[in-house]
Amino acid sequence: MFSSLRIRNYRLFFLGQVVSNTGTWMQRIAQDWLVLSLTGSATAVGITTALQFLPMLLFGLYGGVLVDRLPKRPTLLVTQASMALTGLALAFLTLSGHVEVWHVYLAAFAVGLATVVDNPARQTFVTEMVGPDQLQNAVSLNSANFQSARLVGPAVAGLMITGVGTGWAFLFNGLSFVAPMAGLLLMRARDLHVVERAPRGKGQMREGLRYVAGRPELIWTIVLVGFVSTFGFNFPVYLSAFADDVFHAGAGSYSLFNTLMAVGSLAGALLAARRGTARLRVLVAGAVAFGMLEIVAALAPALWMFALLMIPIGMFGMTVNVTANSSVQLSTDPAMRGRVMALYMMVFMGGAPLGAPIAGWITDAYGVRAGLAAGGVVAAAAAVVIGLVLARVGNLRLALGWHRGHPVVRFVPREREQLAPAA
Repeated sequence: MFSSLRIRNYRLFFLGQVVSNTGTWMQRIAQDWLVLSLTGSATAVGITTALQFLPMLLFGLYGGVLVDRLPKRPTLLVTQASMALTGLALAFLTLSGHVEVWHVYLAAFAVGLATVVDNPARQTFVTEMVGPDQLQNAVSLNSANFQSARLVGPAVAGLMITGVGTGWAFLFNGLSFVAPMAGLLLMRARDLHVVERAPRGKGQMREGLRYVAGRPELIWTIVLVGFVSTFGFNFPVYLSAFADDVFHAGAGSYSLFNTLMAVGSLAGALLAARRGTARLRVLVAGAVAFGMLEIVAALAPALWMFALLMIPIGMFGMTVNVTANSSVQLSTDPAMRGRVMALYMMVFMGGAPLGAPIAGWITDAYGVRAGLAAGGVVAAAAAVVIGLVLARVGNLRLALGWHRGHPVVRFVPREREQLAPAA
């Protein structure tokens, strides 16, 4: 389960991310709370979140082009330092009492700009640290790292905000980037796997799009992730409505739903690390299970049942995320990996903001149970259709059988039908 941590360079990277991810979650909570305190407006909080994701939607593909051209480790040192300076600037303004809401807007946009390069650079640098054999394990552990911080960061931020104020949470986040930067500086360059860099040239963004369009295992994986993230991952809309409108249980149950989902996501990431291989059938099966569980949760009559379903929903959602991420990286030529991963992250991160208004409209018009069920139906249906498309492209057929008394459903090559003796 933790085999990639035996590699010194990745171990330094992983430990640095433990600290940095915790600080990032603390800043997210403190940032939203500060904007709400300054304006009293939930719309202003939404604007802050949108500004942080907007650069990825606008410039994500160009960020991938830069990542393919540049050496990853120095690039990450620059992006991590820029995000550290943003956190420290917000801390100074808040602690000195001079902060205004436009400062927070500007900081959110600046972090978003850094993420345009930082995100694909971090994703692709994992391959340079661990090589293709350990990629699935390392990607899974990165996800487990992020989910652990998702559990710890908001709790620590809450204590810090109520105890000493939001400025100190920003300060912690700014200083937390020292850990990953130190890890990058301490790495042994000779232990990194050499990866071909793309030369500077015209039309490289279009070249990346043509490359993805010509590879069915890439384009259909990204399309599936797009459907799941756009229609299935709108949990801020659904969970708050279930807590308030369906079960009339208040903010405590909303926090419980999110915590249980994070626990499931952490379990899903660790199970993916143990699995060790990224197979498209696991991706399709995970997406079908994720969608079906959302439909079941939409029909759950009691709060405790709905809450418990958050664990497997989080687990299968993370299975989709990790399997798609690692399979896309493993299927991509090294010189194209930055552009392909930038497109993948654009679809994955941009799906939820695009799908949230749709989810909100269905919830307002037909109720939150209908909204969650509709999201589950779309995710499961997309997984089934794309699974059949991939099977057709790969010249596979669906086979039904029995193994040790249990039914087995799998895809097998069509050629076996021709080679099998007549019954």
